Amino acid sequence: MAGADVTNELERNVSEVARALFATGTVEGTLRLTVELAAATVEGCDAAGVFVVKGQQVVTAAASVPLVKELDDLQVASDEGPCLDVIAEGGTAHAADLADDPRWPRFGPAAVTAGIRSALALRLSDRPVSALNLYARLPTAFGATDRAKALIFATLAGIALESAGERAEGEHQIATLHDALRTRELIGQAQGILIERERITADQAFHVLRRASQHLNIKIREVALTLVETGETPPTGKPRGTP
Repeated sequence: MAGADVTNELERNVSEVARALFATGTVEGTLRLTVELAAATVEGCDAAGVFVVKGQQVVTAAASVPLVKELDDLQVASDEGPCLDVIAEGGTAHAADLADDPRWPRFGPAAVTAGIRSALALRLSDRPVSALNLYARLPTAFGATDRAKALIFATLAGIALESAGERAEGEHQIATLHDALRTRELIGQAQGILIERERITADQAFHVLRRASQHLNIKIREVALTLVETGETPPTGKPRGTP
């Protein structure tokens, strides 16, 4: 294929991939689509997966085929491999033939036994720390053009993943705020009931709710909700009438 044709094809692929990745909107959807598109977009790729750091562990967050999880587990078990290198150091790691690559003396032979000869790992994102893992059954499966295409793809997927993560974080913050406001509203309603019924102050009413929470070993919100819904004064473990 002529150079101009390769460039035009790459531009079309980039545009289509970008639209697809950013359309998912969720972290899970972006991860799932990333491995599906990677396997379909990068010629020579037979399987694709994503490594993600969660706490102190590296886990397979998405895989195009079950073999990916097996290969990822081999890297973790041997504590070496191209994908682990990228997780630790960033950048990319390319193995033209795992059968004789001296960088990974334990993982390489194990991968070959599993039917994989080539590997290409690329950093996806720093939030979360993640890497795209591409595997091929044939040696020298990833040529220069394939590696360039994979790098562009990984860059787009990484941006989409971070964008989805930021969106999820924002939605979580909004949900947390709504929950906090609802809790405050419930507690206020419960205080109002106690103030009117017991002829006590707002502070005293709140202390009643707090003592009930401690006595029943449940959250103040749950105490307030029960009071608002049933109208029953919650037990506090103290004599009735004690403020």
